[in-house]
Amino acid sequence: MDIEQGKFDRSKAESEDAYRKIGEVYCPYLKEKVAFNAKGLEHVKLKERNKARSKIDQYMRLRLLAIAPKIVTSSHTLQEFYETKKLETQKINSRWEDRVRTVRYYGFVAIIKSARIKIIVKEIEGGNKFFWSIIPFWKNHQKNSGNNSINKKILHAGNMEED
Repeated sequence: MDIEQGKFDRSKAESEDAYRKIGEVYCPYLKEKVAFNAKGLEHVKLKERNKARSKIDQYMRLRLLAIAPKIVTSSHTLQEFYETKKLETQKINSRWEDRVRTVRYYGFVAIIKSARIKIIVKEIEGGNKFFWSIIPFWKNHQKNSGNNSINKKILHAGNMEED
């Protein structure tokens, strides 16, 4: 499936504009506000630093951004949690440095209009929680069972940092 460039650009501009207006929302499960900052928007568009997601991947995620605040504000149950230590780039004393920090990921799943959507909130040691990603239930995994081929949908690849 390919997206027409004009349609993609319009959707991207509209989604980015709406995202920038969100600011922060209260999450009942975390009992604190979650920021919708530039890091989350960048992650929706990039798989990792300087490596863009495919156009269809970006398009699907960007179109879902409008419902992300609703999912966060109505989340009373945590479906997934992951904690690790990793290098994070942070501004320290007016310069950017990579430091090893404890990073926590919180996963919230919602079913909206018969589609499962996963929101990831990220917390870097010493910082506030912020929106990190939105993942549509869209990846297919084909499994062969005897003479039959079964398509099984997978929510994500399993890596909360990259998904």
